[in-house]
Formats: sequence, structure tokens, C-alpha cells
Amino acid sequence: METKPTEISSSKMFGGFNKRYKHYSPTLGCSMTFHIYFPPSHSPSHKFPVLYWLSGLTCTDENFITKSGAQRAASTEGVALIAPDTSPRGLNVEGEADSWDFGVGAGFYLNATQEKWKNWRMYDYVVKELPNLVKENFPQLDTSRASISGHSMGGHGALTIYLKNLDKYKSVSAFAPIVNPTNCPWGQKAFTNYLGGNKADWEEYDATSLVAKFHDVLATILIDQGEDDKFLPDQLLPHKFEEACRAANVPLLLRLQPGYDHSYYFIATFIDDHIRHHAQALNLP
Repeated sequence: METKPTEISSSKMFGGFNKRYKHYSPTLGCSMTFHIYFPPSHSPSHKFPVLYWLSGLTCTDENFITKSGAQRAASTEGVALIAPDTSPRGLNVEGEADSWDFGVGAGFYLNATQEKWKNWRMYDYVVKELPNLVKENFPQLDTSRASISGHSMGGHGALTIYLKNLDKYKSVSAFAPIVNPTNCPWGQKAFTNYLGGNKADWEEYDATSLVAKFHDVLATILIDQGEDDKFLPDQLLPHKFEEACRAANVPLLLRLQPGYDHSYYFIATFIDDHIRHHAQALNLP
């Protein structure tokens, strides 16, 4: 099985290229796709820092690339964008496609411990396999200078992965993240199925629980949240995370955006701020 990535599409945009790749993932036990946006290069020896983008429930590696408009700022700032898929696909596990908020398209960026879902290891895929794959196959990218961002379930993924790997990422940001999954229906459903009934195991993937343990977060965490987001009161709970950051003395910029919802229209509106936030951190000496 071909673990080396094969290019399956390429489109020029803002002087750079969106390229889509397919490879076999030993971590997940299936074929996976991911996108990279390569900014325009002005020198063969120049290496671009990378920003990983983790998408939300029901998404693939395509949503962010086609809908966010992030390439304009990424091109200007010289930051490569890497967008993986959101779960394993094609494994045909019973019940994997029964609902939109669990299973296929809903990997929650954790390593499942329950036997039935043993292939759902998106945490290891994002933190270990994908960066190694990029490092080995794309010499124009500098994976030692990496940041991470995401939306909704992917915002949860970005925050938890960052907090557990402060040595690997220069900065983090999120749009409408699920910051306290142990206390919301989406998280409780996913964690019960993937991780079992032990709540202590859940807290390892809950940003609000994790942030209390980390006092050496130097870069300000940036979060944008639409005030007209229908998932805000029951699923997203940003103020829980805000309280936890304040208690732990972790720098947080939480921006509540009046009138905005949970969609990519919201993301496209504020993505340039996020790209610049990461570019600043990535280009520090």
C-alpha cells in the first residue's frame, strides 16, 4: 500500500497552488486525503512555515480549501496551509455512518480506546503521522515551524493538540470551538463511544480541563465566536474555557462577533486575522 502521498489535483490560486494528495495511513488503516496550499515561492531554497487546519463535523479536507478564502492571506504572509480529513473513511464499521455527529466525518481528533473504533486515531494522525509525511515528502515546507487552527470539532482538536504539545506548535486559534466536550451533547456522545465511560479519560481531550494544567502557554490563544451561532449555548460553551484560562493565567483573546453564525461565511470573514496571528508567531526568530 502506498504510504507516500500521490498528487490527485492541483489549482493555482493567489500565485500559489492548492494541491490535494492521497496516501495510505498506517495509523488509521485506510487511504486518506489531505490538501496543502503552497504559497508562491520566490526562491528555490526558501522554506515555508505551516499552519494545520482541522475541520468540523461532517467536513472533509476540501471544505476549508474551497470555502474559507484563507489562501489570499496565506499567500501574502508566506504560510503553507495543511488541511487533513476529519476521520478514517471506507472501513465499513457497523454504525459508522448512522449519524452526522459520530463516526465518519466526526473523528474528534482523539485516539479511540474502544475496540470497535480502534481505527479512529486522528490525534496520532495529526500530531505524528501527517507532520512526518510532510517533512519527508515536501522539502519546501518547514514543519519545525508549525501552528494549528480549526473550526467547531476542529477547534476542539486544535486547542487540545496545542495544549498537549506546546513544543510542537508556535500558536493556536479557533473558530467556534467545542471547548468543553465533557459537558456538551456532541462531546458526551463521541467520548462515550470512542473512549468508554471513564470521565478521567475524557478530560485528556477537553481544552477546558487541560488548560488548568499548563502555565507555560506564551502565545495568546485567539478564538472567534459568532453570537448568532445556534450551537453556542448548548455545545460550544466558550465562557467555560475563558474562566479556565483566567484561573490558569493563560493569555486568551476571545472575540464574540455579533450577528455571525457557525458557517464558513463567518470563517471567511475573520480568517485573515487568524492567518496573520499565526504568521507573526511562526516568523519569530
